[in-house]
Amino acid sequence: MKTLRLRPGKERSLLRRHPWIFESAIAKGGGDSGETVRVESHEGQFLAWAAFSPSSRIRARVWSFDEAQRIDEPFFIAACARAIIARARFDVQSDGIRLVHGESDGLPGLIVDRYGDTLVAQFTSAGTERWKNVLADALLRETGLARLYERSDASVRALEGLEPATGWLRGGPVAGAEAPPVELTIHEHQWRLTLNIAEGHKTGFYLDQRDSRKRFADYARRLGFQHVLNCFCYTGGFSVAALAGMRAAEAAGGPGGGQVTSIDSSGPALERARAHVVLNGFDVNRASFLDADVNASLRQFLKEGQRFDAIVLDPPKFAPTAAHAERAARAYKDINRLALQLLTPGGVLFTFSCSGGISADLFHKIVASAGADAGVDGYIVERLAGAPDHPMTLEFPEGEYLKGLVVMRKS
Repeated sequence: MKTLRLRPGKERSLLRRHPWIFESAIAKGGGDSGETVRVESHEGQFLAWAAFSPSSRIRARVWSFDEAQRIDEPFFIAACARAIIARARFDVQSDGIRLVHGESDGLPGLIVDRYGDTLVAQFTSAGTERWKNVLADALLRETGLARLYERSDASVRALEGLEPATGWLRGGPVAGAEAPPVELTIHEHQWRLTLNIAEGHKTGFYLDQRDSRKRFADYARRLGFQHVLNCFCYTGGFSVAALAGMRAAEAAGGPGGGQVTSIDSSGPALERARAHVVLNGFDVNRASFLDADVNASLRQFLKEGQRFDAIVLDPPKFAPTAAHAERAARAYKDINRLALQLLTPGGVLFTFSCSGGISADLFHKIVASAGADAGVDGYIVERLAGAPDHPMTLEFPEGEYLKGLVVMRKS
């Protein structure tokens, strides 16, 4: 068994059971890509079993802190089983669910989402790549499913020295039979949403925003939104939620005729967003879709004197690491400043950051600074995070990548 020996004092994070070992912490030792190595303190004390990555700044990712643990097929079967059993205890109102969430489930670099009867997996670390076939078989065994599609095309694979890999790992097309579908439909709360597992973002859909979409629908129902703006709308999940809330408000005697404007720079995403409006039985005439730059659109709306009583800002990742935080902070501040100016008094802003390099505290400060520049004050009504099947653990706070604030503009 190959061994990593750490520099003096670099064992502290591992003693707190943090699963990452950075290149700068290693005094000597190494291994092949994905190989299991023994990690020791500078004094030779056992610390962990980890998967070695010769290319990444995160030079090793921990499988286990138990010296007696064998890192073998039964280990991965048990780890998959624990993650899937945990999901049965979470409140997930959908048949689209994250079954494995990387480090939070003791499987660093593995993401697995279930969409109905199909699994989609991302193997983004050297360790999960090495054990890919074992993990694929374990996942199907534990779920009782037959199909698993690989979406290992995230940019982080390059940091691990791995090439992109996509396609059916299990249950793919066979001679003389129709190929399995990559266009799928899931149920989320009271809605139906479609996705393409071969081409959609991430594994096909943003399951992490499931509960925030429901909260937005609740606000639309309770406050009777009439003019909603959904920025970076992708395939329109928040747009469907807004229309659902409006419909519920109307059924309770509230005002009718509200409008939802959705903006994205992807034409195909907007086409799917429009189809989602129709699929869920809403009047498509109450929804408009702009293939445009969000920042430029917000500025144009201000020039035109438009105002909205609810705005969603759910941008892509501006800061993948802390090194990008300063530049990303300026981008977040700009769009939030414009959105707060566009809100009517009493209006509601749902604003998010999915950037790992932006902490929840920093995001709060960015939005507060945006409000100061806009001359707008507001109440922070709620803090939002990823859905419970995207958990953060006590030992791995970096798992809290999605941060959200619900801000109500003061009258």
